[in-house]
Amino acid sequence: MKVEDLILVSIDDHVVEPPDMFTRHVPAKWLDQAPKVVTTEEGFQAWEFKGNRTGTLSLNAVVSWPPEEWGLDPAGYAEMRPGAYDIHERIRDMNRNGIFASMCFPTFPGFSAGNLNRGHDDLAYIMVQAYNDWHIDEWAAAYPGRFIPLALLPTWDPALMVAEIRRVSAKGCPAVSMPELPHIEGLPSYHDLSHWGPVFEALADTGTVMCLHIGQGFGALKQPQDAPIDNFIILATQVSTLAAQDLLWGPAMRNYPALKIAWSEAGIGWIPFYLSRCDRHYTNQRWLRRDFGGKLPSEVFRDHSLACYVTDPVALKVRHDIGVDIIAWECDYPHSDSIWPDAPEQVMREMTDAGASDDDINKITWQNSCRFFDWDPFRGLPLDQVTVGALRAKASDVDTTVRSRKEWAALNAARTAGAAAGS
Repeated sequence: MKVEDLILVSIDDHVVEPPDMFTRHVPAKWLDQAPKVVTTEEGFQAWEFKGNRTGTLSLNAVVSWPPEEWGLDPAGYAEMRPGAYDIHERIRDMNRNGIFASMCFPTFPGFSAGNLNRGHDDLAYIMVQAYNDWHIDEWAAAYPGRFIPLALLPTWDPALMVAEIRRVSAKGCPAVSMPELPHIEGLPSYHDLSHWGPVFEALADTGTVMCLHIGQGFGALKQPQDAPIDNFIILATQVSTLAAQDLLWGPAMRNYPALKIAWSEAGIGWIPFYLSRCDRHYTNQRWLRRDFGGKLPSEVFRDHSLACYVTDPVALKVRHDIGVDIIAWECDYPHSDSIWPDAPEQVMREMTDAGASDDDINKITWQNSCRFFDWDPFRGLPLDQVTVGALRAKASDVDTTVRSRKEWAALNAARTAGAAAGS
């Protein structure tokens, strides 16, 4: 297969929410209490909700910045490449990167909506619904077929979660983002079916995928106070093993055969060792009498899972030990791990080094994701119109220049001034 013939569906990207997103989706009664972007005393932009402020860290939107400017300091909208928050510019950047479809995880709300769920009250629920309506009806709907919608949940209340799962599913949203380790947030663990049982049932009944993005469970890593940020970035995927343990050896995977779980940005290298260890434990520790329905734990895990990675050249070489039918590629735009604008070249390089066949490549780059999320992004389009080559042909004018934050701020200010003069 040639690079230009690849079809890429990225099952994990991110959106930096535009400042006006809540204004069009919050009922008038609640609008004055909705999250809003403010400028802090230090001159930074931050989201403010219920008296709490949450800034966008620069690592969340570093695409097109020089690496020496990456870090944990706040980033303003003017400093970002517009594709981070502008849907039309996002599509142009996707075309330049040869990516046909994308699933976008939130930034300000958090992967399990922790910044919206503050207070566990009616206001929090209204804001979760408003976020979902914006994401489904505005962000994803702007370019039908190019985005796989992803919703958030009011995680503190099972009845509200079930209602929201059914509501967003009816709107065509096939996925929700949930905590890796809910007990880190003071919620019941996934072992507790009195809380999570109705949720698992609703997910299974609607075919909605439960996405567990790395990051929420960092609290499980008891790091020394002087540990560098490298520890968290490198060890984040190991938290996925903890989450897998709760869901595989707890009641979730064993009691709900139709439950689907995506391990978002979790990498895949941990999976072959983990599954081997699970099977060894199950066959060697028979006295524990765990019931996996006549299957090995590894088989049950594969029945329920989609394993998502950005780059993992070593693990791709043992893809059949993981299960080539459960592996899915992701780009992670616009984060620091993202591959832009040359994702196709890196994907093909890793696939070639791993000796992957064309069938394996197609499974990993788009078929597994589309099947798992029951999503047809092509909507009747011939495949030769959604390839890397076809998309890049539409994006020859996309500027890929690396610019400093100050340079981006100046460029975006000039664009804003030009747009205002033109109107």
